[in-house]
Amino acid sequence: MKIKPIDMNHITRYGEIYATAFSGEPWNDPWKAEDAEIHVRELLETKTSYGLEYVEDEKVVGFLVGTSMLFHYGRTFEINDLAVDPQYQGHGIAKALLEQCKKDMKEQGIVGIHLITSGDGFLPEFYQRHGFKREDQVILMGMAL
Repeated sequence: MKIKPIDMNHITRYGEIYATAFSGEPWNDPWKAEDAEIHVRELLETKTSYGLEYVEDEKVVGFLVGTSMLFHYGRTFEINDLAVDPQYQGHGIAKALLEQCKKDMKEQGIVGIHLITSGDGFLPEFYQRHGFKREDQVILMGMAL
């Protein structure tokens, strides 16, 4: 296993991983790999993007990508996507990517990390085990257009 910085040469693979991971539980979103590739590319082309990939047996099997933003209290990082190929889930890959991200962000002087995840299923518990907590001061709001 090897964790490396994200590599734009692997963008098609990230799209494949994203589409298969988010098409399953708990999301069940009908992603097409080519749309997922565009989604990940757009995030990575953001000036403040950061990403990691997880390589096993010379194959990318997971990745984490996000962006940072400056606020009055300091720069924060938002994990936009953390995805692991379903064939490799349950082997500690997401944990390893998350831990490396937390280490890197601390070294960069980031004051906090945020993410949006499903309120159902195993994901809230996974993130709570790694130091995240439900926010009381903010809520996610949206509207359809």
